[in-house]
Amino acid sequence: MFEKKTLQLLQLFYRETERVRLFTLDDLPPLAVEQQQQMNLWLETKRNFERNEIVEQVWLKTCSAGYITELRLHDDGTLDEYTLFNRLHTTGYWELVDGAIEIEIKKAENTYRFAVFANRHANIHSAIEYKNGELHSYLKLAQTRPIKF
Repeated sequence: MFEKKTLQLLQLFYRETERVRLFTLDDLPPLAVEQQQQMNLWLETKRNFERNEIVEQVWLKTCSAGYITELRLHDDGTLDEYTLFNRLHTTGYWELVDGAIEIEIKKAENTYRFAVFANRHANIHSAIEYKNGELHSYLKLAQTRPIKF
């Protein structure tokens, strides 16, 4: 049995390299031998997050449907999310787990969960989101630069 992070990375690999529909973790096809080299090259474009680069900045989160929010990840593991234009506020939690940022956000009766995997070459990272335990959306999260006073 593969560990959770390995399955999440395989799920993201299929989405980012083949532009296929999203697979649930339970429905991931086995990696073909000829895909292993492609997967290894893709993995070289990823890296682990470091705790000091996560907090004290604004993140922009967008999904494949175009919904855009602003995230603020606080040092105590909480987060605030605001819709970008009408500033609807929601809250949640985050944790750095094995180099990925695990996030949970509550919006009314809905719970959203996703793990953000860092891009090595740009500050635009990716995740696959679950809503109430069901596969929901492909996400991109962009780190903005903190303002220094």
